[in-house]
Amino acid sequence: MDLKEYMSVRRAYNIVRQQVAAKERLTFEELAIICHLCEADEPVKTSTIAEYQGALRPTMTHRTNHLETLGLIERAEGTRDRRNVVCSVSDAGRERVAELAELTCEQIPTGRALSRTAPERILKYVDAMGAFFCKAGDLVLLGLLAADDEALTIMQLVDALGLLQPTVSMSVSTLAERGLVGRGHGSGSSHTTSVSLTDEGRGVAESLAESIAQIVVRRRPRTGSKEQ
Repeated sequence: MDLKEYMSVRRAYNIVRQQVAAKERLTFEELAIICHLCEADEPVKTSTIAEYQGALRPTMTHRTNHLETLGLIERAEGTRDRRNVVCSVSDAGRERVAELAELTCEQIPTGRALSRTAPERILKYVDAMGAFFCKAGDLVLLGLLAADDEALTIMQLVDALGLLQPTVSMSVSTLAERGLVGRGHGSGSSHTTSVSLTDEGRGVAESLAESIAQIVVRRRPRTGSKEQ
């Protein structure tokens, strides 16, 4: 997966998430869990899902608790070991991710990466992307890297990432404290803050982009074709 594909999906879903009622919102990681379960042929242990997302068990327990509360997944004791909790997607979960995939596709503008991709394919992207945890600050760094080293204003970053303005502003402040971004005045206005990568920030962003390049989105074999 390349950076533009990754950013295109994350931006689109961030916008969709803001349009959903607060009590029904799913984080990107929670959406990825449902997509992962949709791809599985059988219930998956919570510990296996935690390994897939590189998350600690308490974090995964919180995520799966939320999804179960919303009726999107079902949890049960393992058949061989009752200490192992297994998860499976519910019918409501399949309907929800199909709806969210459709809405996500609608938020990818014509001309951007994956703008012509079907919702079913987007779900496979989300499943693959779920194995790479990316915080808001990381998205800011990637957004600046994708801008080809051009300085962006806070509002340009909001548009590029699909995040709320307070989230972007707080992330930029934290990154600036760490020396990963620099802040200045935007052209034409002393009241507009421009943000750019520092050399150290560019190194971190490039490392994140390299990890994204390792993400593999599974493809279905073409009908009648032989696997190579």
